[in-house]
Formats: sequence, C-alpha cells, structure tokens
Amino acid sequence: MRYIFRFLMLLVLVAGVAVLAYAFVGDMSAERSTVETPVTLEVD
Repeated sequence: MRYIFRFLMLLVLVAGVAVLAYAFVGDMSAERSTVETPVTLEVD
C-alpha cells in the first residue's frame, strides 16, 4: 500500500512539472502580421 501511495505522489509531481513546462514552452503561437491583397471588382 505504501508503494502505491509513493507512486501516485510521484505521478502527481511529474504531472505538475509537465504542466509548468507546457505553460512556459507550449505557447508557440504564430506571429501575427497584416496581409493586404488588392482585389479588382468588375461591375457590369
């Protein structure tokens, strides 16, 4: 029973470290930039 408790505590600790690592490294969103493309409309 003691080993199961230690394993669960280790698992919780590893999950916490993984969440913190993802918070710092996982935010790799693309840089935004404005793109303008001219469009010609033909009206009859």
